[in-house]
Amino acid sequence: MQQNNGLDKSQLISFAVFSMILIGFMFYFQNKQAEDLKTQNAGKPQVTQTATANVTKPALVSNLNDSLKSASIQQVQLKNKELTLGISTLGGQISTVELNEFKAYNRKTDSNDKDLLLFDKNNSSYGFQFKDKTGKTFNTKDLVFTPKQAGNSVTMQADVNGAIIQFIYTLSNKYSVDFNVKTQGLNQMVSGGTADFVWDYSVREMEKGRSQEQTHTEFNYTFDDYNSFDYDGRTTMDEPDETLNWIAVKQQFFTAVLEPQSGFKNSAGSQENIEEGEFLKKFNFNGQVAMAGNELNQNFKWYFMPLDLPLLKSFDKNFDELLPLGWSFIGTLNRWFFIPIYNWLSDFGIAAGWVIFLMTIATKIILSPIMYKQHKLSAMMRVIRPEIDEVNARLKGADAMKKQQETMAVYRKAGVNQMAGCLPALVQIPIFYALFRFFPNMIDLRGKSFWFAKDLTAYDDLIKLPFKIPFFGWDHLSVFAIACTVVILIYTVMTSGNIQQPQQEGMPNMKVLMYIFPITFLFFLNTSASGLSWYYFVSNALNILIILVIKYWILDEKKIHATIHANKQKEPKKEGKFQKRMREMMEKAQEQQKAQQQQTTKKK
Repeated sequence: MQQNNGLDKSQLISFAVFSMILIGFMFYFQNKQAEDLKTQNAGKPQVTQTATANVTKPALVSNLNDSLKSASIQQVQLKNKELTLGISTLGGQISTVELNEFKAYNRKTDSNDKDLLLFDKNNSSYGFQFKDKTGKTFNTKDLVFTPKQAGNSVTMQADVNGAIIQFIYTLSNKYSVDFNVKTQGLNQMVSGGTADFVWDYSVREMEKGRSQEQTHTEFNYTFDDYNSFDYDGRTTMDEPDETLNWIAVKQQFFTAVLEPQSGFKNSAGSQENIEEGEFLKKFNFNGQVAMAGNELNQNFKWYFMPLDLPLLKSFDKNFDELLPLGWSFIGTLNRWFFIPIYNWLSDFGIAAGWVIFLMTIATKIILSPIMYKQHKLSAMMRVIRPEIDEVNARLKGADAMKKQQETMAVYRKAGVNQMAGCLPALVQIPIFYALFRFFPNMIDLRGKSFWFAKDLTAYDDLIKLPFKIPFFGWDHLSVFAIACTVVILIYTVMTSGNIQQPQQEGMPNMKVLMYIFPITFLFFLNTSASGLSWYYFVSNALNILIILVIKYWILDEKKIHATIHANKQKEPKKEGKFQKRMREMMEKAQEQQKAQQQQTTKKK
């Protein structure tokens, strides 16, 4: 299964650096068609005429009705509260899809004020491809259909050499459209028992953060009776053995889904990034549908909808998997903690930025027991630093392993368990990744402003650059990302005094690594959702406050020093299992090192 990691190029680089530093630290330290449609009667389907189009005549169709040949292309409009559809007589396909309750980002005005059009200006084209008995093919995309409408339903009909093809569209409530296909007399023309459904789709940019949205734009599909889900961020998709229950092209906050009655077989597809302009990616999909007696009589359903979790779950078709909240525990954390707590706080009418602030405090409260132990441990290590320095001075020039053993003895006498600080760090890794998934995919945050951030699901660009930074391609600096980096750097300075300088030659300087670590956050967060940067700014500011409270109001340094000196006079405590294992590992490593040195000496 190919998984989308949700990272753009610069974030992948930054995340790799971030991960290596974190692992190292723990290891060493443990336009305008939709406007025309709006002027029509919204309560009733209408036929509007557009400019005459040249219709490509397939090889099979040699005697199309002359009136069809010269007919101008028309568009039928269907509309409900959520959707406005335009159905073209060319190909009998949905050519315009507008989500009425949402707006798309407009770069000229730097706000969400454009009509949100998933399909428009021929960016989507689909149809069924058949083979005749001579092996030649024709596609319904090339046919001109005649519309017949009744209420919220329209029937598109094409006559092909005596055969009749009907596409029946019915706009139901909310975001779904029934798409029923019926044929009569097609069996006299075609053979093979299957038809290919071909869909070409260039996805339009809707959000401010192009690279972030492009990364979240991909194929999604289910198989095995909706029980298995896959998403594909590769350049190609290939499912020759599975029957797809539905196929979707998902963007950051919106999706187009097609569900066939009997599934797609032998499915394949491709996708290609579009580097600039109004489109993000170009998709192509091809899937086979079964024909009974060489007649295509099947029901399909289109869904054009926002990626809103309650809405997606209401269809009971595994659509909620379209929302990339993370796998396993990460997704569970978002679904059962962060999303519910955000919704609960939002119900009080609090601004989105302050909801994030309160979410941060709530998370800190829940994690307070283990976070308190981490901060207390950090403070205690700073207190016993003089004892560590004493060991280093006393054993100056001694073997590195001997120094390490003496250092661990000091920790043990002071009641400091170094490994206890690893648990909070491990706990925060899934929280960080869960939030990395939460903020750019929470549609309730889309378009919500806070201070200088106009959209908490995209980066803030208060500082605009007159050039692009090489390699990363940035033309801005995020103030929230900078503020977050500064706070993390302050926190690092406050805690780095507890890190021992490496005594063994060739070992990395842990303090240098810890100072590099906050800088990676700037590269990581500069193109990420500003809500994520704001969350971590508040989180690390609270960390600093907790350290100060522990230092000046909770921790009694004199008492700790007295305990250490008293313990020096006592019998050494019995080694625990962990301490014993560490000592044995060190002794073994020391023996191996001595053996290597002896071998080197003999060779000389």
